[in-house]
Amino acid sequence: MHLLIINGPNLNLLGKREPEVYGTETFEDFLEKLRADFPDTEISYYQSNIEGEIITKLQEAGFALDGIVLNAGAYTHTSVGIADAVKAVNAPVIEVHISNTYSRETFRHQSYLSPVCAGVIVGFGLKGYKLAIQSFL
Repeated sequence: MHLLIINGPNLNLLGKREPEVYGTETFEDFLEKLRADFPDTEISYYQSNIEGEIITKLQEAGFALDGIVLNAGAYTHTSVGIADAVKAVNAPVIEVHISNTYSRETFRHQSYLSPVCAGVIVGFGLKGYKLAIQSFL
């Protein structure tokens, strides 16, 4: 099984940005542990702060891989383009959010992605990525 994790804007700052919300671990450190937890699963990783690059990566991977774990960050609440890309591809996509978006600002309560994703995991910290991967197995 080959899965891709796509992280959107500002998630490259995990471990530095708002540690009270996102924790102190970098995603790269977490990714090593995640790969060790799933040795029989190929886990690729991509991060971009640019909406169009996320759309392109979804289109490239979405017809070739077994599944995609997507944390689109703030684009979750604004990007019809990313939602259209998720809807267009064959691979199932699981939407993940580290924080509980429903306990934050009201604009974060709306997701353009949720209606077109296979599932949504919200508020379990980095463990949400692990839960998403388990959902594919």
